[in-house]
Amino acid sequence: MKIDLSGKVALVTASTGGIGFAIAKGLAESGADVIINGRSAQSVQGAITRLQHDIHGATLYPAIADLSSAAGVEQLLGTLSGVDILVNNAGIYGPQDFYATDDATWENYWQTNVMSGVRLSRALLPAMVEKGWGRVVFISSESACNIPADMIHYGVTKTAQLSLARGLAKFVAGSGVTVNSVLPGPTLSDGFAEMMKDEVAKTGKPLEQLAKEFVMANRPASVIQRAASVEEVANMVVYVCSLQASATSGAALRVDGGVIDDIV
Repeated sequence: MKIDLSGKVALVTASTGGIGFAIAKGLAESGADVIINGRSAQSVQGAITRLQHDIHGATLYPAIADLSSAAGVEQLLGTLSGVDILVNNAGIYGPQDFYATDDATWENYWQTNVMSGVRLSRALLPAMVEKGWGRVVFISSESACNIPADMIHYGVTKTAQLSLARGLAKFVAGSGVTVNSVLPGPTLSDGFAEMMKDEVAKTGKPLEQLAKEFVMANRPASVIQRAASVEEVANMVVYVCSLQASATSGAALRVDGGVIDDIV
């Protein structure tokens, strides 16, 4: 299968590192023009430089904005035109005791993980529907189904993304625009590496080994019994954004390594 997204413009939010960067790279390799989003000029330019080094002739655009507020989304939208593919990857996570999670924390997670996608979809979907083609993808998580007891606030936002994506898919039914969710499981992302850096230094173990131990201790239902790579997650996203995926909409597609113990 050859995925060709030439002539398509893709916005990947929070795409300066981790899963977002891998998605941006996969889309650019498939011929799409990609808008790179991050919160600072330095991080955005750094990501663009890395991608230009890896992909000869890639067309990349900077979009500097913090999407945790309506003002930040408006700032981003003011720089955009003609977006065919929207990948809502922006998100935050972190463990916290439920009793200690105050309203401000809940609001920050809700605005960043859910409302950024609501606002961007509301602004960009009409033009996709008018053209008769478009792709919207929400990067959710296996935590949407397996709500973590130590990250309830996070899990709730990831579940909300599934509802949002399914509802939007029905809202634009028959238009040629698809809306889907992708659910990564434990992944060797930049965030995971940062979380484990002290353990790497203390034990001398490679990150991949520590990730495997983390999976087996915290996600023992994993079928692959390891963490996924960011490229493995990105591969699913690139396919969902492709012309070949035109019959897939309203779906929650798992790249969780089989962590969710469900046959559906």
